[in-house]
Order: sequence, then structure tokens, then C-alpha cells
Amino acid sequence: MLSRQVAAVLLLWLSCCVSALWRYYMNSPDYSIFSTRSTINLEYEGTSFKSWTVSERCKVQNTTSPKTTLHCQSAGTHKIKPVATTQEEQRYLTVTNSYVCFLWYFTVVDVYHNLSQIVTIWVYDPESASSEELLKTAKKPSLNSKVLTKHFETLGQHPSIYTTEKRLTYHSGPLTSEGTWVIHLPMSSDDIVKVIKGKKVAFQDCLIANLQFMLTFPIMTISEPPEYLPITLPAGSPLLLSWHACITAFALLVTDQESFQTNDSFQTWTKVRVPPGILSDAQRHSLRDAIVFEHGSLFLVDTTAYLRTRDEFIQLNESRGISGTGILGFSRRRWCQIRYLYKLSSRKSILVAWSSSTIYYGYPKFRFMTLTTTLQLKSFLKLPLTDTLEIMTVEYSWHPRELAIVLTHCSVCTDVRNIRIVIYNSIYKRYTLQDFELELPKENILEARFLYSAMPDLILWDQYHVYYSYKNFTAIGTFEALTKEKDLSLSSQGSKVHTVITDSIGNILVKMLNNVLFYIKTDVTKAAQLHTWINRTAKSTVYFDRSYQICLLHYNENLDDKYQLQIQPYPLFLELESINEDLADWCPYLAFQHDIKSQFYILDKGENLTVWSQIVYPENRGLFIVMDYYGSNILSWTQNTDYEIASGFCTKTVITHFFQTTNYELVDNYYALEKKNTGLLLFQLRPSESSRTCTTAKAVFEIDVGCDSSKYIMVHGFNRSGCQRRDFSYVIDKDLLRDTLSENLKVRYDVAKYGCPRTLQLEEMFHPVVELYDENGFVKIVDTNFILWEIHGRNDYTFNSTMEENGCINEAQTWDSMIEESPGVPLEDVWGPQNYKPCFSYAIGKPGDLTQPYEIINYSNKNSLKWSITYAGMYVFRLKILDPNYSFCNLTTIFAIESLGMIPRSSIYLVAALIFVLMLTFISILILSYFWYSKIYRQFIFEPLHKPPAKQKKN
Repeated sequence: MLSRQVAAVLLLWLSCCVSALWRYYMNSPDYSIFSTRSTINLEYEGTSFKSWTVSERCKVQNTTSPKTTLHCQSAGTHKIKPVATTQEEQRYLTVTNSYVCFLWYFTVVDVYHNLSQIVTIWVYDPESASSEELLKTAKKPSLNSKVLTKHFETLGQHPSIYTTEKRLTYHSGPLTSEGTWVIHLPMSSDDIVKVIKGKKVAFQDCLIANLQFMLTFPIMTISEPPEYLPITLPAGSPLLLSWHACITAFALLVTDQESFQTNDSFQTWTKVRVPPGILSDAQRHSLRDAIVFEHGSLFLVDTTAYLRTRDEFIQLNESRGISGTGILGFSRRRWCQIRYLYKLSSRKSILVAWSSSTIYYGYPKFRFMTLTTTLQLKSFLKLPLTDTLEIMTVEYSWHPRELAIVLTHCSVCTDVRNIRIVIYNSIYKRYTLQDFELELPKENILEARFLYSAMPDLILWDQYHVYYSYKNFTAIGTFEALTKEKDLSLSSQGSKVHTVITDSIGNILVKMLNNVLFYIKTDVTKAAQLHTWINRTAKSTVYFDRSYQICLLHYNENLDDKYQLQIQPYPLFLELESINEDLADWCPYLAFQHDIKSQFYILDKGENLTVWSQIVYPENRGLFIVMDYYGSNILSWTQNTDYEIASGFCTKTVITHFFQTTNYELVDNYYALEKKNTGLLLFQLRPSESSRTCTTAKAVFEIDVGCDSSKYIMVHGFNRSGCQRRDFSYVIDKDLLRDTLSENLKVRYDVAKYGCPRTLQLEEMFHPVVELYDENGFVKIVDTNFILWEIHGRNDYTFNSTMEENGCINEAQTWDSMIEESPGVPLEDVWGPQNYKPCFSYAIGKPGDLTQPYEIINYSNKNSLKWSITYAGMYVFRLKILDPNYSFCNLTTIFAIESLGMIPRSSIYLVAALIFVLMLTFISILILSYFWYSKIYRQFIFEPLHKPPAKQKKN
């Protein structure tokens, strides 16, 4: 877990003479490999220690030392207790005989020029690793890890990285000379949860544990100039921690001395400070709340909000859509529903702020908009205007488009106020008053958190109590301690509630100001107090690290800057098993499993989703799997259940099929029916009974019925890159256009927009084959009907088959008939799935000329485009899916074809002029040639070619 040096520092600052406690830890931060092979470190904190008493099957290195090591030779539950002059807690430590002993270690290098990340991986053994590897600061493997990694590579080990959201796999290259594997990943902001997996290869009978971690597009912290000043909580305040909903490693910690920001789970951090001159000294120490985002942080100073970014620190006021004073708090999304929110990135809010009378939505550029006011809420709740209605807190639910408004109401106000809850759905702009009522003293302030649940399960707390609302506000009450006390301060030496955190497997931890921890499980109403782990005077809070493990974050201002913050992994399940030995509360089932691999599914028309789930339980318990859903009734589903009994155990397997049955063909209002049948539904599968010891409470997922924005179509054989031609221009004769123009149409061909054109011979017909793609690549060939048209209005092409040849009984739709029905409508809106009528029924359409070309194409009908036989041309087509039952998306694509053949016909006047010029030139050449050759002929007649030689005179 920590090196001995760091553990010593941690023990030093946690030590206090007020009370004694003891804890244990192992070298590894991952307690999933806690086994008989592990070295267990024991630490007693206090001055009254005498010795350790342990199970006979375990051995302590030095029984009289408050700091020693423990080895358990056999698996099982072992008693461990220190002997001291004071009464000390006894723990039951569960040690397994696991064959998973080794861990993956990784480092990351960001490469910005190609937006990739280089992940270097090796294997290490926590029992023989270097201190740098145990502290997660190593840049290369230690000698032992290098040798271990090479042994695994020899046995055939090759790790890969699997992404849990998009389910992509990236494989490693060969082992490097340094004893590491290297994997190259693209930077990503919407597929951030990764898992390092290896083959089932064992060395010395030990396997390597899978490692889940977060890796996202790099988020940089802001370094402040030295002259900047601290911004802190009021003196004596407990720690305030805020982290990114999707990237828990990116967090902001605020204390009463300093504020710190990290992007690696506090392995490193920077101090958060503000420029001088903006806040007074009193204001800088009056921070009430803080929220961290990727591009900035919000601070609530008294009742005024301030924004801190890399470039500025400013006050938010009416210019940004929010009041400059009177703000009581703000809240962000607690759950990471990244795929749905990315789909709505332009419209989603990222936070909500409120005053006592107004709620504000905050958007990505930190602009705000008023959502509602208490005056409007009074009207909705039908309350008299004279009643007092105030906003106490606002919280996002697990539903990504809903939030809860917690209101205080009184007609005649006294020292007690009534609490009411209203759920607001931003999809339907709808407020729903919930069946929830609670009376609180006037001075009590509630905070709220929604649980990981499809139903709006909610917990609220004040200084002394934690309240619950389960199963869509049908089960409401107050959590009780095992001593039946509803006031948790009575079970924690008079302390108050500090913070409450929840996770995705149903765990709820309530931390008191004196560091007492209570454990609650989703759907359970009892709060179990855990063993003391931290001294009651230490400053700490609860946190999730980059591997989603629960950790304790400690702060001590008296130590050097290097040691002021420390993360300590907390073995929650081991501690829970320990207290359960006395409580005898066991999970009613042995296993609950399912094949839900994603939190978010998109269901398009004609698609279905099948979910498998199974529960195994002792015979005669009568358990079953419950499926709850929340949202509009726009989906149908069927369930098949198989039941089996063997060896005293029952196994129930449930297969659930989700689908839609709506037929969108030949409807009066196509778009209205689509809107009615689209939306978001939340589902959960859970056992009919559960307890705090069950590892998994429920499986929760969303189904978004509608268009998958990552879908697109392409025509086979066309691409948009690697074109040999650049942009060019060409002219379309006005006689070849669908619309009448006074002159020819000049077109500029944009290669980036239209893609690479495909060249065909004039007599070569073309049948488009349409392919469907999504974010993961090719999906399938589109086998449904589609239409196409030339986007520049060219109309000199036809189709090679007739309506009759395609089986039409009545006249089919054509572009000419559809344009005639909708005059003045743009061509792309004239014909589509909204008004498609098939021609294969006597009841639809009317008889007509079936020898006309059939202008609808699909994969199987082999209907093809046919070009003019007299000239060549360039055609740019847009293709659209026509089948109304195929997709909620408007699936279109563009492709271009150049037909080669005869020279395009020209104007008759141009042709006549050209012929006249050619003939004139030819006649002129003939006349000139005649005179030229006549001259030469005359010369040869009158001037002989050879003159006779002259006679010589004799002397």
C-alpha cells in the first residue's frame, strides 16, 4: 500500500493520545489479492499497547511491537486483537487462498501531435516490488519486476487494454528490452474507463489481476503565480472535496488553510489560489462551496459565485445570467452518463445553482439561465401566495435529464418546516410533486444524493440523521444504527455527519466529523458502524481514486508540503466481513450475474436488445429477479425464465428481449409518431432480496429509443480521401436540368465535400450498394429501399428496370409525381420515409403506366442507374433511406459519378461556324497550293535544270 517511510509519516500525524486504535494494511493498494501469500502489516496507535493475540493459523513477527507483520498460513477468518490496558476492538480478518497474486503496473506518456497516448505496462509482485512501484512513482520496472515480466512473456503472456464503454481492444507489441509492453491508444474523452487484461498464464501458480483505471484526454491543473493568495474555508471547517463525475482522479480539495487541485488522485497536486485585489482577506477565508470542472472551477464566497479559469478569476453576476448575490449553493452531476450527455452536448447543463427563490441552469461556457422561481413553483403546487416557500437544495438524479428540488414550506412559520420534493424533467419540461414529506427544525440544512438506481432512489441528510427514499418514493424513512438509534450522533460520541458518498455497486458510506464510519447498502435501512480506522481528531475525507477504489484522503497542515496530503486505500469489504462475523448478516443468494456490458444502449427502429441475467440461491429461499423501469411506455419486452435445481441450490435464468412494435408506414403524421415513440428509459435488474453483505446490489442501464448520432451510411466503393483529382469546375447544359434556367449552370466540384468521383464508361450501368457504419466501423449492408437524386438538378439519367419488372401492382412513386404533389418544396423534402407508399398492394395507390422506370432501389432488386448514350457527364447524387421502419435517423450520403463516352453535344451554330472555318481553311490551302505549285512548274519550263557547259577558247 505505502512504503514504510510514508506509512510512518501517516502514522505520525494520525497519532493522538485521545484514544487508541489499530489498523492493518498490505503492500498492494489492491485488496482483491489479499491472500495467504500477502504480508499483512499491523499498526497500533496509542500508548497502552502490550501485545498481539492472533489465530493459531497466523504468525506475528514480533508480538510485543505495536508495528509488526503478520502471515496467515491457511485461508479462513482469523481473529486479531491487540492486548492493551484499554479495551480494544477485535477484528475478524478474512484471508483467502487466491491464485491471483501479481498486478499490472502502467505509465502513460501523452503525445499531442497525433493525439495519442503511449501506455507502458509490466508485471510486479507487491511482495518484492520497489518502493517507487508501491508508491506509483516508478518510471521503469525494478529488477525483480523486469525478471518477472520476462518470465510471463516466455510463458506466452501478452496484455491488452479493453475499454468498457465502447468495448474496444488494443493489443500490445512485443516485449521491449527494458522488460515492458507498449500499447498505443487514441486520446479519448468519452471512453475513459480502461481495463488491462492478460492471458490466463500462471507463474509459480499465480495469475495477474485485471486492473481497471481511468485514462482520458489529458486535463491540466492550473499553476498559480507566487503572489496569488490562498482561498479557504472558514477556520475549523471540515475538509471539502469535489471531483469530476467521470474522472474521479481530477479533484479539488479545500481546507481551512489551503486549497489543492490534482489530476492523478493526489499523487501530485498544485495549490489553488486567487489573484490579490479581487477578494478581501475576510472573503478569501469565507468559502462555502466549490465545484471543479475541466475548464474551470466555481467558488461560492459568502453568497456570491466566482469563476476561476486558466485566464481569469471573475465574479459571476447578471451579465452571465445569474444573480450576483444571494446564491446558497450549486451542484453538479454526480453520475457519469457520458454517452447520453455527449449526444446532447450542445443542450446539456453541467451544473445547477440556486438562491432561496430562484434556480439557475449552468451551461458549458459558464453561462446561466433561470430555470424556475418559487413563485412559479407555488403556482404549480397550488399554494397560496401568502405561504412561505424556499429552495433548500437542488440535486441531479441518476436520470441524466432530471433533477430534484428540495423545498421548505410553511403556511404559518414556526421553528419547524415541512420538506417537499419536486422532480423536474427537462425533456418534457414537467414538474412532478413526489409523495415525500418530512418535518425538520428550522436550523437544519439538508443535502441530497441520488443513488445508482434506475428508480429515483434518494438519500438526504442533515447534521444528525440520514433519510432514505426507495423505489420511486414508495419506501421512505430514516436510517437506523444497529442500536436502533436514528440519531447517528448518539452512536458516534456526539459527532455530526460530515459527508456521504455512494458508488455504482450500492455501497453508501456515512463519515462523521470525528471519522466514525457507518456503512449502508442500497435498499437496506440499517446503518452498520465500521471498526475505527482513523483517529477522531485527524482531518480526512472519503474519496475514489483513479482505479475506483474507496480511499481516505488525509490532510495535515503541520507537515511539509510534500506530505500534507496522503491517500490511504481503505479495505471496505474486509472491514465489512469483520463486523459481519458478530452480526451474522449473510447475503441471501450465492451469485447474481448478467451480461450488461454498457450503461447506455441506443435502440433504433427494427432493432432489439437481449439481456441475460441469472441468480443462484439456496433451495427453498424462493428468490427471483425483479426488473424495474422508469420512464415513458415506449418499449415492449418479453421475458423467458429457466429454472434448475441441483445439489441443494436453485438457479434462475431470465432472458429479456426489448423491442418496438410500432409500424411507421402509411401513417398520417410520421414525425409526430416518431417523437411519441422516442425517449429515454431506465431499467434495473435486482434480486428480490438483498443484504449489506451482497457484493452487487443491482444492474442498472439506460435504453435511449431514437437516432444513434454515430450512425452514417456510405456507398460502397467511394471514399473521401486519397483523391487523385483536386477541386475543379464544369458546366451543365441548361437543357439537361430538371428546372428551367436561362443559361447553363456552372458547378464547382468540392472534393472535400463530395468525395472522390468514380469513373464509369458510358454504357456501364451503376447499382449502388449502401453500407451502414457507426463509431466502431462497418455494421452491415443496408437491405432496405432508398432513393437518390442529382443535387444540382441534372435530369439526364434514368433506371434500367420498370415498375412492372419490380412487381408493382399500382403505379409507383416517382420524382416527377412527388414534385407535382408538393410544389415549391425543396427537393430533399419532397420524398422520403414520411410519405413513402409502396406499389405492391391493390389498396395503395392507383393503376397507371407500369412501363415507367422504377426509381426506388434496394440491395436485392438490382435496379441500376443508366446514363445518356449521346454524351458524357459529371453527376453528384444524394442518397436517402426511404423505408419508414428502418431508422429514426435521416440517413443520407453523397457520391459522384463521371460517365465517359462521346463528346457532349454543342450548339448547332457553334458546330456550323466550326465547319465553315474548317472548310474555308481547307479551300484557302488548296488555292495557295495551286499558285505555289504553278510557279514552280513555270520555273521548270523556262529555266532548264541543267545548263550546258560553255566552250573554251583556244590560244
